[in-house]
Amino acid sequence: MSTPREELAQLVEELPEDMVPEVLASARAKLALAGGWPPAWFGAAESGETDLSQRVDDILAEGFGQ
Repeated sequence: MSTPREELAQLVEELPEDMVPEVLASARAKLALAGGWPPAWFGAAESGETDLSQRVDDILAEGFGQ
């Protein structure tokens, strides 16, 4: 039994040459929608402080994110 990745690789090998651009464009579009990791906001609350979740109201009142 093959893994999904192995099956995908086999299907890609079997693609007729004229279908490659269409399938490639579709795969690129799906990857673009999925986004990368980490998200752009990841680590936005890094400040060296360890009590950020306890101080969330104070941090927001100071204008965080504006």
